[in-house]
Amino acid sequence: MSSPASHQHDQSAAKRIHAPALADVRPLDRLRSMKAKLSIVVIVSVTLAAFITWIGLRSGLGPTKTFPLAIVLSLTFTLLISRGITSPLREMTAAVQAMAAGDYSQQVRATSRDEVGQLAVAFNSMSHEIASADQIRRDVIANVSHELRTPVAALHAQLENLVDGVVDPTPATLNTALIQTERLSRLISYLLDLSRIEAGAAELKIVPIELLDFLDDAVGSLTMLDAGKNIDYVVDVAPTDLQVRSDPERLRQIVTNLVQNSIRHSPYGGTVTVSARREGAEIVLEFLDEGPGIRKEDREKVFQRFARGGTNTAIDNHPTSGGTGIGLAIVRWAVDLHGGTVRALDSLHGARIQVRLPDPDEPPVDSPVDSPAIAASDGGLEQDL
Repeated sequence: MSSPASHQHDQSAAKRIHAPALADVRPLDRLRSMKAKLSIVVIVSVTLAAFITWIGLRSGLGPTKTFPLAIVLSLTFTLLISRGITSPLREMTAAVQAMAAGDYSQQVRATSRDEVGQLAVAFNSMSHEIASADQIRRDVIANVSHELRTPVAALHAQLENLVDGVVDPTPATLNTALIQTERLSRLISYLLDLSRIEAGAAELKIVPIELLDFLDDAVGSLTMLDAGKNIDYVVDVAPTDLQVRSDPERLRQIVTNLVQNSIRHSPYGGTVTVSARREGAEIVLEFLDEGPGIRKEDREKVFQRFARGGTNTAIDNHPTSGGTGIGLAIVRWAVDLHGGTVRALDSLHGARIQVRLPDPDEPPVDSPVDSPAIAASDGGLEQDL
């Protein structure tokens, strides 16, 4: 509950923001330098004072009347022009007060080209970034809360039934509880990986990996997810002895998250295909499913943290559910660590996600690798995990 003092502060801030203001005169907005503006104001003000003094003395008004009149008119001109020059600063002051009260929608009118105008443009950009970060914070709280509530509620119901004797501790009952704990473990793993992303750096342990065995093992460990869908899994590696120099843990993150996403959006009886091949100095991994696909407008955002893409169509045979919006951000982070790329390609059926990992002739030296920003994306996928 907010205190009366804070409520009164918010109201006073709102009054300051929305109070009617005098119209600003801004004839010097086209100038690119604040020094030039101030020089012009000084020159015009002095010229105006001298001209009024000359007119007054020629008209016989005398110094006692001419000098005060010249000073008043010069100050009026200076104040009028300077008000227009500094108006972005006043707007920024009001916007900062609004942001302190939790309103991040404030924007500053940036019409001048000088240093103050550039500051106003930078302020608007900062305000937009803060608003986006605040929305992300709200989304992650809502998403994680939702993802935690479902398995916790299921576990609570299972344990309550066992304690009350409603059900017996059969293997099927215990397996249901195990599935929910595994879901909780995956979510915690996502959050731990996200903390590594925020840290901005990670260490890669590059070793040669036999892709056929690696992909068979990684995909095989996921076949029990949504087993009721009866999904077929195809691993196609050409040639069969194809290797890649990669970090096994990070590569498993890439494969696991993309296959889980394909499973989530696959129809009953569908097929999930994972293929690998070499193209020049790159290893190309592709993940295909037979889901409803993605909208082109979503391809630029789904690899952002906590972003969720929409599907092309709503099909009864394609049951999907929401997710945390973390999985694909982890994919992009892990791929970027390797210096590779991940993007969505056009596909006649479902989604086709391509990962390209560099695999030069000389093995790279193990070293800490800075994590690039993942706010932007070259491609997208269906709804994130």
